[in-house]
Amino acid sequence: MATYNKRGYKSPKPEVEKDPAFDTTVEEINVNENESTTAGVFNTLDETANKTEDWVIRNQKAILGVIATVAIATLGYILFDKYIATPKQEEAFKEMNQAQLYFQQAVDATEKQDSLFKLSLKGGEGKLGFEGIISEYSGTKAANLAEYSAGMACLHLKDFKKAIEHLDNFSTTEKNLLALAIGAKGDANSELNNNEEALSLYVEAANLEDNDFSTPRFLMKAANIAILLKKNDEALGYLKTIKEKYETSQEGSTVDVLIASLEK
Repeated sequence: MATYNKRGYKSPKPEVEKDPAFDTTVEEINVNENESTTAGVFNTLDETANKTEDWVIRNQKAILGVIATVAIATLGYILFDKYIATPKQEEAFKEMNQAQLYFQQAVDATEKQDSLFKLSLKGGEGKLGFEGIISEYSGTKAANLAEYSAGMACLHLKDFKKAIEHLDNFSTTEKNLLALAIGAKGDANSELNNNEEALSLYVEAANLEDNDFSTPRFLMKAANIAILLKKNDEALGYLKTIKEKYETSQEGSTVDVLIASLEK
């Protein structure tokens, strides 16, 4: 019997069993998915890069302005230090030589001390005094040192409030010198009858630097103020510290009498 095929009809091919080793269907799907994911990442990066470029373009003037400001500030500091700050420091110290000379003469003198201290503050022989140095060369090391010397000069001239003002403006990392400045503020406060403040400053000065000169000196001052304030136990503690640790100092030679008077 004859067999007729319908138009367009194709007989089914015999099903062939697929070898898993050659089955690329899953792999093709994975590749396509990976390609799709990678493409998405790169597209995102491209979009981010484009946005960054757009932002840079829009803000180019501001960015360049910041860079220029930093560069100018750095260059300005270098130029200031080289051509202004350093020459100004040198000029200030040269200008202060005469004031320092007056001050040293006053310290060494047995008479006319006041007039010499005044000259160190106000100046003479065409040169500035400490006050002028502080005003004209503000911010320099010379002006800072002038604050200390001016404070000491004012202390000798019994201008105690002015002495405290100058010494408050003085700063140093040298502990010995700082102890002397703090102790001098203690002296000024003591003269102004600010005894509690004076006691605090003397103790601070004594504890700042442990040595045979300033430590027993300010411990003794602290003891005397403590006695004045009727803080005998506190005073006794300062005196015993002098005896135990600084017996060979000038203060150590008289401390026994004071200790005996307080222990009665």
